[in-house]
Amino acid sequence: MAKRIALYPGTFDPPTLGHLDIIKRAVKLVDHLVVGVATNASKTPLFTLEERVEIMREEVAGLMGPGKATVEVRSFNGLLMEFAGEVGAQMTIRGLRAVSDFEYEFQMVGMNAAMKSDVETVFLMADPQHQAIASRLVKEIAVLGGDVSPFVSAHVVELLKQRAKDLAN
Repeated sequence: MAKRIALYPGTFDPPTLGHLDIIKRAVKLVDHLVVGVATNASKTPLFTLEERVEIMREEVAGLMGPGKATVEVRSFNGLLMEFAGEVGAQMTIRGLRAVSDFEYEFQMVGMNAAMKSDVETVFLMADPQHQAIASRLVKEIAVLGGDVSPFVSAHVVELLKQRAKDLAN
């Protein structure tokens, strides 16, 4: 039987509990999950690409083990469908929080299918407790000194506090 490989792309700046929930659910569907940490020229990241890859590797480390899907974290720059081909993904995993997410993703599916029709897109609905979490809002709260612990792991809370402190100096 062929190995089921999926790609879960995002900027993950920072990775939230919503992202981790999607990853935990995605690994139930595949044999190997590639978490693709992207550069995005339209976004201003708080963490560098290298930092985001390392943070995500630490976040997913506990998800692997005997009888579970393997998880690999890699960075990419460029077209998602080219990267999907590079990693041998048969599907991309996308999380949906709201109708506005669906509208954007619907357009992306059409464009991606036109570029690489053999890669399916699988949508996972965000868990209701994570629907309001958005990385850009988490960053804003952290930089303004707010409590982000309901939205990210304890490890990421500390990294955000340090980064906010660095920005203030």
